[in-house]
Amino acid sequence: MTNEFTFEYIATNPQWVDEQIEIYESSGGIEGTTLEGIPVVILYTVGAKSGQIRKAPLMRVEHEGVYLAVGSIGGAPKNPAWVANLRANPVFELRDGENVQTVRAEEISDDAERANWWERAVAAFPPYAEYTKRTTRVFPLFTLTPVS
Repeated sequence: MTNEFTFEYIATNPQWVDEQIEIYESSGGIEGTTLEGIPVVILYTVGAKSGQIRKAPLMRVEHEGVYLAVGSIGGAPKNPAWVANLRANPVFELRDGENVQTVRAEEISDDAERANWWERAVAAFPPYAEYTKRTTRVFPLFTLTPVS
């Protein structure tokens, strides 16, 4: 069986997003690590359909070494594309500043766990609360746990 994934990065983000990712990466995670003063991380996922590397900067939500990915896309009516990528290929790399590590995504289904993580998400990035008012969908939440 041959590997169907090419593992190439094809830019599909808006230009300003790719420019920020370029600054983040080219500086080794020293510059470009915030958006409007709030820390961001970069997910390096494998496309669910394309098999190509996808890069997505997300607001940094972290608790005791575990990160959270919030599928808000500003309250848009559909999930961001990276949600399908995490569901299809849950092991990928995450960059937090200078640190790059392999993580495993797990979608949160437990109501109590979801409430705890949502509280952390809104504390880290208050606009998340406003985003929920823009849509009827429930934002998918994924814990991103380092793989040892």
